[in-house]
Amino acid sequence: MTREIERKFLVKEGTWRNGKGTEYRQGYLNSTKERIVRVRTVDNKGYLTVKGLTVGATRMEFEYEIPRRDADAMLDICEKPLIAKTRYKVEAGGLVWEIDAFLGENQGLIVAEVELEGEHQEFPKPDWLGKEVTGDPRYFNSNLIKKPFTKW
Repeated sequence: MTREIERKFLVKEGTWRNGKGTEYRQGYLNSTKERIVRVRTVDNKGYLTVKGLTVGATRMEFEYEIPRRDADAMLDICEKPLIAKTRYKVEAGGLVWEIDAFLGENQGLIVAEVELEGEHQEFPKPDWLGKEVTGDPRYFNSNLIKKPFTKW
């Protein structure tokens, strides 16, 4: 079993953009808070991910690479709208931050996530970080399909 420990923050405009990001498309076959089943395409690869209930900043996570054509077909049967975003990987303070600039119905939302070894791990916060939203379910990707950022 894999555990994901992650903190999430809003992002202020600033010096975090480091060139070209990677385009992601993802959808949810199941988006209940107890279990999430996500399909994602990145470049020419597909992924199927199962996540458990988030407790604090921790949850179970299982991710499997699947053929891209299978992922594309599964996206057709996912809950709508799909999530579209550009992901940037930025190193800061010895950690790799994943910064997602959302597109489509979530345009204007920029969120940074960092994976940690423990929930209470201390880490330096880059100056482009804004408010922490780790515990705010509105910012879960699986909830952004139900209530997109542009409709808040």
